[in-house]
Amino acid sequence: MTTLAITGFLALSFALFAIAIFGILTRRNFILLLVSLEIGMNAAILNFVYFAALAPANTGSTSGLSGQSIAVVLIGFAATEIAVGLAIVLALNRSKGSINVADSTTLRS
Repeated sequence: MTTLAITGFLALSFALFAIAIFGILTRRNFILLLVSLEIGMNAAILNFVYFAALAPANTGSTSGLSGQSIAVVLIGFAATEIAVGLAIVLALNRSKGSINVADSTTLRS
């Protein structure tokens, strides 16, 4: 791998993570907040897969599979996060009539 490819890939991953952090800090809608969390999670997964692809080239072993295994676990975690988040959105919509994060400051009504 060339240094340019590594730099470009890390720049892409950093840009995705920066977009996610910006979305988390500025969004008030709970669904957009979940989308921002998913973008950040995908940036981390992208790094795991990329560095797992680099590992066999550097060491000559099959140690790159560990990074891919972590990526699969993180994808499962992201799916669970979305399922729980959407359940919270449905509960907020039923109880408050809104999915705005600012409207839901208490857990009990």
